[in-house]
Amino acid sequence: MNKDDLFNTIEELVLHHSPSGVETQIDQYLLRRLQELGLEAWQDRAGNAIAKIPGQQAGAIAITAHKDEIGGIVKTVGNKGRLEVRQLGGAFPWVYGEGVVDLLGDKQTISGILSFGSRHVSHESPQKAQQENKPVLWQDVWVETKCTAAELAAAGIRPGTRMVIGKHRKRPIRLKDYIASYTLDNKASVAILLALAQQLKTPVVDTYLVASAKEEVGAIGALYFTQNQPLDALIALEICPLSSEYPILDGEAPVLLSQDGYGIYDEGLNGELRQAAAARDIPLQLAVITGFGSDASIAMKFGHVSRGACLSFPTQNTHGYEIAHLGAIANCISILEAYCLELGIGN
Repeated sequence: MNKDDLFNTIEELVLHHSPSGVETQIDQYLLRRLQELGLEAWQDRAGNAIAKIPGQQAGAIAITAHKDEIGGIVKTVGNKGRLEVRQLGGAFPWVYGEGVVDLLGDKQTISGILSFGSRHVSHESPQKAQQENKPVLWQDVWVETKCTAAELAAAGIRPGTRMVIGKHRKRPIRLKDYIASYTLDNKASVAILLALAQQLKTPVVDTYLVASAKEEVGAIGALYFTQNQPLDALIALEICPLSSEYPILDGEAPVLLSQDGYGIYDEGLNGELRQAAAARDIPLQLAVITGFGSDASIAMKFGHVSRGACLSFPTQNTHGYEIAHLGAIANCISILEAYCLELGIGN
């Protein structure tokens, strides 16, 4: 997959809303794409979208990329069309700023404005503190819809309704060989799954490509899948945060994690992935990071899989307007293809 095709695929994925637990838009798209490729594809009870590629010998691995995105959840439907919202996953209002958000009602999507209040005020107004010494918190903001209570009810807007960045604000842009967008975490990784679905024909062992559900709220989809499907290995695809505290360089080299906030990854499996990268002459960075978890580390922590790894691509502004090198994303595809076709599980 060249960089132009990769950008276009990620853009299409980003523009399908998928807040945790309300992932229907992306589900329909993914299942159609997978079935068009002639793969056995289905959705399980936890909401995971799964494709199976039969292997040449006994055994099974899974590669996961979570399809859900962070956002907000309606707490209260108030008077005069104002909604109180709280975070869904690791979302912060100051990252989104004031602007259009989409409310995914049961019957209709309604746009509103994430609002912080006027700036031309004195200390008599509570939002004055936000200009001087206080971060903007979810309890300080609201969504302005200008709808009546009856109109909101008719659209199915209620406590529990999901809020995401407005679709027109989510459209990615190209910065040379970089892509910049909301929700690269983890739509770019889902694009890697789709590339593997297209390219991977005869893996060593049965290979499950899993677009996992509700990862941002506890890896719920991956835990359900790994509890019900015996696996020899699980590889999670993820973003990797760029920060001065981590020895990770921006650019085309993917990152393989040794440890995150949930525990250590399997050294044997990491060694096999390093071999796969070397076979394709792809440089690979190694890192230990905190404040982070993946389908693989969480599944290992709960004893659902014995061997887990996390292959990722360096990303700026994680959980914000993210920026990643298309080459690093493409290199993840090559590494995993090499692993599945040539190395399998310890071969």
